[in-house]
Amino acid sequence: MPGLAGRMSTVIKAKISRLLDRTEDPGETLDYGYQKQVELLQNVKKGIADVVTSKKRLQMQSTKLEQQVVKLDTQARQALSQGKEDLARMALERKTVLQTELQTLDQQVKELEGQQEKLTENEQRMRQKIEAFRTKKEVIKAQYSASEAQVQISEAAHGVGEQMADLGLAMQRAEDKTEQMRARAGAVEELEKAGTFEDITQLGSGQDDIDRQLAELGTGQQVDDELAKMKAEIGSGGGDTPALEEGGKAPDS
Repeated sequence: MPGLAGRMSTVIKAKISRLLDRTEDPGETLDYGYQKQVELLQNVKKGIADVVTSKKRLQMQSTKLEQQVVKLDTQARQALSQGKEDLARMALERKTVLQTELQTLDQQVKELEGQQEKLTENEQRMRQKIEAFRTKKEVIKAQYSASEAQVQISEAAHGVGEQMADLGLAMQRAEDKTEQMRARAGAVEELEKAGTFEDITQLGSGQDDIDRQLAELGTGQQVDDELAKMKAEIGSGGGDTPALEEGGKAPDS
């Protein structure tokens, strides 16, 4: 089962990859990649701005501490000049604490300056790479558009495009149907000549061919009998029977 599952996974991935190949637009993919790189560059610039902001804030704190150190030193001198040694000592102790904090701030400022310098260098290199990618992207897009147009023109010229293929199939179907109808018409004509089809006027009369022949014989016999009877009457009358005028009337005496 594990082997079957792995094979199914491979087949599914292959079909998905083929589907993506058909739907993927290289121009859109390149534009999306360029957009993501620009977003990364903006994040780097934001990081540099944050570092500079932090550095400025520490420098402002360092300036305040320096002012306080100078103030405490002045106060210690004044207290000592007035014979207040304990007060001068307290001022010097605070001065020492502030100087320690000042050294820590200066160290943090130097570290932030180092981060700023590295980020700035990275931002410059990234900007150059993105600019080079943008130029190459536009070249590739132009080449792809030209190639795509050439393929479409070639396919249209040689009739291998999808629409031309559909038209070719439709034409083939029309020809097949035409040949089929011609064959059917020929078959009907041949059957008609052979007498296979009955006369439509005789449908539903209940007579077949033998009945019709017998009826024709009966009609002929009846006519012959009437003709013989008329001859006998004429011969017994001893004279010619007046001819009928047009319209079926005998002439006036």
